[in-house]
Amino acid sequence: MFLRHISFLKAVLLHSFTAFGGPQGHLAMMMKTFVQQRRDVTEKELMEYNAFCQLLPGASSSQTLTLIGYKRGGVPLAVATLAIWITPACLLMGSLSFLLQYMDKRALNVDIFKYVQPMAVGFLAFGGIRAYQISIRNTATFFIMGVALAAAFFFKSPWTFPALIILGGTISNFSDKRIPDINEPRKKIQWGNLWLFALIFLLAGFMSELARTNDWITRRPFNLFENFYRFGSLVFGGGDILIAMMLEQYVFRSKSQFMSAEELLTGAGIMRAMPGPTFSVSAYVGGMVMRSLGPGYQFLGCILAPVAIFLPSMLLVLFFFPIWNNLKKHVVIYRALEGINAVVVGVMWAATIFLFISIPVTWYNILIMAVTLGLLCLTKLPSPVIVIACILAGWLM
Repeated sequence: MFLRHISFLKAVLLHSFTAFGGPQGHLAMMMKTFVQQRRDVTEKELMEYNAFCQLLPGASSSQTLTLIGYKRGGVPLAVATLAIWITPACLLMGSLSFLLQYMDKRALNVDIFKYVQPMAVGFLAFGGIRAYQISIRNTATFFIMGVALAAAFFFKSPWTFPALIILGGTISNFSDKRIPDINEPRKKIQWGNLWLFALIFLLAGFMSELARTNDWITRRPFNLFENFYRFGSLVFGGGDILIAMMLEQYVFRSKSQFMSAEELLTGAGIMRAMPGPTFSVSAYVGGMVMRSLGPGYQFLGCILAPVAIFLPSMLLVLFFFPIWNNLKKHVVIYRALEGINAVVVGVMWAATIFLFISIPVTWYNILIMAVTLGLLCLTKLPSPVIVIACILAGWLM
């Protein structure tokens, strides 16, 4: 089966090396690569996948890409897609936990990535334009988009997006939109995914507590797995909320026994300059937490933490997606999709504005944004080519 999907998996691997800009930036790049160039999904499907994943805890951009793999080849390809997507970033961030003590932290602010942020603004603007053309069809959806844009920009609570999703879906239910007559078979619900998620959650908690109360010599790997599985099961709001949870768990609560706030924030800063999922910072933190036990345990931490944090995201999205597909056949859910997609567009534009005002407003940054947006809108140039060109420009200039 995998032989039939080699070209798709190669595209996922290339995407993992070139996807900058956080979840909204990843969505814009997915639109260019997997919609316009490869046509693995339609624009409407991608927007729907992303809106659905925002309702679940975990890494939303990773879940969206997992669903693209699921559509193409079922559960096996979905698992392979997620593994290929997270591996490069996790390897880079895990290696950093070994190398940080040998590096001058001031030298980490290298100029090689100085044009990546304005480039990411161009990608975000492209994604916002395409999403606007797809999802904003009337005054109601325009209003929902505007409210979502303002709320996402001014309120940073992890509950902001779920609340906006509910509000948008409720407002769009006042329309008279009818469900088209499409006779699709009901999706089979994979109950095993939910039972496995719950079993691992309970078992991880039990083993972690058992290791702590009995003071096992090898207790730290059990504690680490439980911590990150819990993070992946409960975190809403993306990488920023995850950083806050890890600060509480490994810096403040442990009184800097495992790592200092400076070390954690250094890793978080470097993660923002790296391509791939923001949750890949878990590989760095896992290694740092285990480093006092020796290189072998440190390497184990670099593996355990990302596995634990991405596993619940995958199990939840593969369980709830067939339910979501079945619910779409009800008029309430079908009409709600219009408002949910409008919320996604608003959040994309909020991310674009937020990233734009966070970088220096210079003529070359404005030029890079404009050129990136122009290339995406007017040419068929692959996204990785644009990314590599910006990195080379930062290295050479």
